Amino acid sequence: MTPRLPAIIGRHRCGPGCPLLVIAGPCVIENEPLCMQIAETLAGLAARLPIQVVFKASFDKANRTSGGAFRGLGLDEGMAVLDRVRRATGLPVTTDIHLPEQASAIGQVCDLIQIPAFLCRQTDLLLAAAATGRAVNVKKGQFLAPGDMRHAVAKLLAGGCSDICLCERGTFFGYGRLVNDFGGLLTMRALGVPVIFDATHSVQQPASLGEATGGDRTLVEPLARAAAAVGIDGLFLETHPDPDTSPSDGPNMVPLHRLGSVLEHVLRIHEARLSVEGDVTADADAANGPVS
Repeated sequence: MTPRLPAIIGRHRCGPGCPLLVIAGPCVIENEPLCMQIAETLAGLAARLPIQVVFKASFDKANRTSGGAFRGLGLDEGMAVLDRVRRATGLPVTTDIHLPEQASAIGQVCDLIQIPAFLCRQTDLLLAAAATGRAVNVKKGQFLAPGDMRHAVAKLLAGGCSDICLCERGTFFGYGRLVNDFGGLLTMRALGVPVIFDATHSVQQPASLGEATGGDRTLVEPLARAAAAVGIDGLFLETHPDPDTSPSDGPNMVPLHRLGSVLEHVLRIHEARLSVEGDVTADADAANGPVS
């Protein structure tokens, strides 16, 4: 197993011995007031709970089911909104990148660059993200085995990026359904990088609403608790004050007023697992005796 190192994300460190990283926000940038409302709530949770928060929102949803669906505000306006959110709340920010030529503008604002799952094998995109000098979070493709993510890690390292996170967001299980391989969390952690669990995209039901993706938000917390029990360094959650009015991924998102409760429940399991892992390590050290 490769020794795991923390990833530096703005003022945060994600990895062994670090507080749980929480990447959260609306699916898409609808408007600035909404983003600011959500970010201020997240900043309040970060002040109250033992977590580190990164605000996430997409400036462009380039992979919507329907060509006529709302995609976002676009690169220039989207980066301006994220920059104002970062300055107003002090939270690091992240967004998706879709094309290599977007990397420079995104890197000037975002502390973390997110590679969408469908694009995780795109070499030029990974290298462009690496060249920004920012941390990179790569979502595992719905079509990939967890161990195959070693190639994404290798490409980023070759591009000069060492602040790398991998994100589990479900694997295709037939048509219209995703499942999580929780053993895959350990497989990706063994690659030596922090692992994030995306609890909201894991409950998607692709194209189940005809021209849109459906989902079941009641499954978000149970899956997040299961991932915390297995072992994660971070948790990805999309949230909205009124998810059913969101133009993208509403069925999967956690209502903003419930987010604190969800995080509290997950943290209890996360901290219990860390305690157990510490006991196991201490027992192993005692069994092996003193190092001469």
